[in-house]
Amino acid sequence: MPPAKPSSPRSDVRPVAEVVLDPEEAIEGGPWIEENPTGAARALFLGILLLMAGNGLQGSLIGVRTETEGFSVTVGGFVMAAYFAGFLAGSRYSEYALARVGHIRVFAGLASMASTAVLIHALFINPLTWGAMRFVTGLCMAGLYVVAESWLNDLATNETRGRLLSIYMVVTMGGMTAGQFLLDAADPDGVELFLLASVLVSASLVPVALSASSNPPLAVPEPMSLKELFGIIPTGIICSFWNGAAVGILIGLGAVYAVAVDVPDSRIPVFLAAPLFGSMLLQWPIGYISDRLPRRGVMFTVAAIAAGICVALALTLEGSWVAVGLMTALGAAAFPIYSLTIAYTADWLPTTKLTAGSAALVRVNGVGALVGPLVATAVIGFTSPIMYFWSMAAGNAAIAVYLAWRIVVADAPDASNKRRYVAFPARASVSAMGLMRGQRAKLEE
Repeated sequence: MPPAKPSSPRSDVRPVAEVVLDPEEAIEGGPWIEENPTGAARALFLGILLLMAGNGLQGSLIGVRTETEGFSVTVGGFVMAAYFAGFLAGSRYSEYALARVGHIRVFAGLASMASTAVLIHALFINPLTWGAMRFVTGLCMAGLYVVAESWLNDLATNETRGRLLSIYMVVTMGGMTAGQFLLDAADPDGVELFLLASVLVSASLVPVALSASSNPPLAVPEPMSLKELFGIIPTGIICSFWNGAAVGILIGLGAVYAVAVDVPDSRIPVFLAAPLFGSMLLQWPIGYISDRLPRRGVMFTVAAIAAGICVALALTLEGSWVAVGLMTALGAAAFPIYSLTIAYTADWLPTTKLTAGSAALVRVNGVGALVGPLVATAVIGFTSPIMYFWSMAAGNAAIAVYLAWRIVVADAPDASNKRRYVAFPARASVSAMGLMRGQRAKLEE
């Protein structure tokens, strides 16, 4: 089967509302969706699982090694934060790359680059190289998310969107969780774990490349300025930023903290996996409650609980099993705040603005995920590692305080405009909004 002809720059990029699958734009032989879309989705989910396991292992391994290699906590924190800077850059760059060379080539190129970046960590052990490679990894992962989510969106039908989005949520967080436990597979001070992470990222390419017969259309939302969104619903921007900051600290600096306070090596994987496992526990129960009670009240309660758990962690013996349990509870409370924020923003926006507004929140959350670890790293460096928890407490408390103020001074949206909650992965890209948007439309029929 001959390859698709490359399109002219951004010629196939249209606003979401205008994207139509044109058989003439697909590879010769028909539209992209295969005769067995369920089988194609399984292969894609396998690729995502391998990719996230490799990414999760790499992130934790780099965090551990920054300490064992003698980097200061401040330097280690900046190395880890470089990932989020790369993720922000990659979110924009991937749209241009996909429009020019297509999804399969972009996925293959980025997976290869990400796999190579892992190996470079093992070859050149210094903060500048590691920071640069973390930036490259973040850039690659952003593009890989866009590719995977574009394919899922194209595979989905009105009957399968909700199931696919739910599976995607579980596979993404489950892969990250599995990656933490792979830290026990070999000595973190050796090269074996770098090799394993590289193999997992490279292996993710196989099911994706073999399951696809063409390129799905790329849907880029019509732009919506932050000023316009802030004028409609400032709560969305404020909560998205602070949640990105708090979760960025939780994910980005967890390994740095664990090694700095001498958490036993055998317990570090469990400590790091606990919040990721917790993130899957209460997404749907909290969403169910928020659909039936005032959404801001639920968001305030969850944020206040997350802040309280952070305080409890700061007062708990480092690395104890009590701390592991509290980290699980923190993940269960902190991660759903992002999905609640998107749902509350959607309550205020007309359907035509939903994707653009949600896309703006994705980028605001990404900025928070970059700023949070950078600020927390500086604070930890000047004080002590325990500020890891106090920094997260401050981020979640900022959400709770702001929501309490908004509940007093501003009315909630009309109940008739309330949309259904949809669980949304924290690091998902704008492309996943198509799945969310389609599922909302189905739920609201």
